[in-house]
Amino acid sequence: MDNDIELISDGDGIAVIGEPAAVDLFLTSHGLLSKELSLQRLRPILGNAAAAAQAGSEIAASSSRWVKLTKDSVQKMNEIGVMKGSSNGLSRGVIQGKSGQIKGIVEFAKGPGSLLANPAILAGAAGIMAQLAMQQAMDEITDYLAAIDEKVDDLLRGQKDAVLADMIGVDFVIKEAMTVRAQVGRVSEVTWSKVQGTSMTVARTQAYALRQLDALAEKMETKANTGDLAKTAKEAEAKVQEWLAVLARCFQLQDGLAVLELDRVLDASPEELNQHRLALKVARKSRLEMIARTTESLMARMDAAANAASAKVLLHPVSARAVVDSSNHVAAGVIDFHGRLGLERSREAVESKRWAVAAGEARDKVVETGAGGVGAAGRLGTETFNRARSTSDKLAIKLADRALRRREGNKEHDEEATK
Repeated sequence: MDNDIELISDGDGIAVIGEPAAVDLFLTSHGLLSKELSLQRLRPILGNAAAAAQAGSEIAASSSRWVKLTKDSVQKMNEIGVMKGSSNGLSRGVIQGKSGQIKGIVEFAKGPGSLLANPAILAGAAGIMAQLAMQQAMDEITDYLAAIDEKVDDLLRGQKDAVLADMIGVDFVIKEAMTVRAQVGRVSEVTWSKVQGTSMTVARTQAYALRQLDALAEKMETKANTGDLAKTAKEAEAKVQEWLAVLARCFQLQDGLAVLELDRVLDASPEELNQHRLALKVARKSRLEMIARTTESLMARMDAAANAASAKVLLHPVSARAVVDSSNHVAAGVIDFHGRLGLERSREAVESKRWAVAAGEARDKVVETGAGGVGAAGRLGTETFNRARSTSDKLAIKLADRALRRREGNKEHDEEATK
């Protein structure tokens, strides 16, 4: 391989493969953080042919590192110019050692001179890259669960609900399988037999958590009274965080299962590994979209409640502000959750009008000039008086009444002057 560095990108990460010194120099010079990509696990699938033996020796002599695709690393790789592959969802290229530029696309027809010219190695490397990406996502979810309120962990540990209790049991099974895998280096039939039936339990728990979030959103829509809405919104704050934690744990377990599944396919049917990797990627994207739809619908309904409460801030200053605060708190939690799962979403916080601002706007409307302004003042004064009386809002009465008297006094003064 000389000093050439071979690259593979699957959309989630970049594999950097070559002589150890060249790989280290490449990563250091571009400021890229990396993890080990162990291609040694691919040697059993190569067989005993001469070409396979040569590929095996190249694997032993090469260094393989994996770089997660982030905004920073994507920009750097675009500057380098990773080139598109043919039809397997991978981008491939070769960096020439001396100049650091793309030398050419690695295609299978180029023969054994390139490590990635072997289809089995290329598919296997892509499978291991997918595992590293999912393990990275699992670690980020672990950090997310550790960062949020401790009472969420208490909820997950102390759940009496059968659906969540089953999920906690699956958590133990998958963690055990991942531990055995780390020690043995593969997923045996015995290990796989323990986990292969757990996916339905995790899927059922995920569906249950999504329904709970839908129920919270629907409950917000049924409250017309601002005081009841404030109470419901406050209750939703804690509940939403709890169910987001359940969803995060479910997604983490599903990634763990996928890691184990790819190992099992690599052992049992290596020729199907790449297609299986692509299928898992599609299924993962589908789960993300389902979660995104539910959580975005929740935010939209919370925003609608906050906007409705803000419209009544003059009469219900405390309750309206509480609804908006709860809405923003929920939205912040959902956006953080989206970020941990790799969902790029944003949301402007609903701006809560201060009572004084709302009262000032009402006053400005009351004192508008002209005959139409006098009529509007009368209508606004009467409407505000009636609404404020029902809520004992004495200050609102004073503001409207004072503005109305001022306008009526000016009108009488004008009539006297005319006479």
